[in-house]
Amino acid sequence: MASTSGAGSGGVATGRIRSTTSALYSDSQSLLREIRKSIAMMKDIAVELERDERKEMVKELEDGVVQLLAASDDCMHLSEAIQSIGDEIEPGPEPTNFKKKFDEEIAKSKARSSSHAQNQSLLRQFREAIWHVHHAGQPLPGDEQEDIVMTSTQCNLLNVTCPLSGKPVTELAEPVRSMDCKHIYEKKTIMQYLKSKTSRGQCPVAGCPKILKAQRVLCDPFLLIEIDELMSTSKQNRPDAIEDFTVLDDED
Repeated sequence: MASTSGAGSGGVATGRIRSTTSALYSDSQSLLREIRKSIAMMKDIAVELERDERKEMVKELEDGVVQLLAASDDCMHLSEAIQSIGDEIEPGPEPTNFKKKFDEEIAKSKARSSSHAQNQSLLRQFREAIWHVHHAGQPLPGDEQEDIVMTSTQCNLLNVTCPLSGKPVTELAEPVRSMDCKHIYEKKTIMQYLKSKTSRGQCPVAGCPKILKAQRVLCDPFLLIEIDELMSTSKQNRPDAIEDFTVLDDED
């Protein structure tokens, strides 16, 4: 697949390409959000099926989650490739080999991606939810108790407070995440930081060596979903979330 453009039509061609890639990127982000929601729904259904001892259906759902995670990976890499091409393409007098550019951008996306670890975390959460139906408080087979404490937090966010504003991510007006190091920030604050002469573009999280690019710090398709999941988990774990039986005691 190739494209040509003359000197007079280069600007028009560039505009059309960017408009098209923007629309495709938006559609892919919506698809990624729906996949993530589907995985959460499948986990809830699997828990109910496990309670009913319907093991075969639970296994089928787990297999489906694995397939959806793989599809999500493919979609994410393609989405990032589309965005990169839309941002950087400048048609010239020579034909542009779009297939080659897509292959190159997808390879770059895979090389810098941390999705494998995130997918393993999501799959583990699915398995833990099933296991705890009949084995509450017990580690998964083959795990040590210390591992469970670290891995069963049900949170996929790398940081839970903005390193610049100090606010919890659940209270950020416009949360954004770096596509390179996965740290989360308040949009207005991080953009001001990147424009400052002293930042040199380095991630403000202590010890993080990544150099940030403004166009790669954004609200990705999973961020708001993961923040909602964190809020839900925090409410469930709060001491005041325990049911109050004092009224019942008074009546007795």
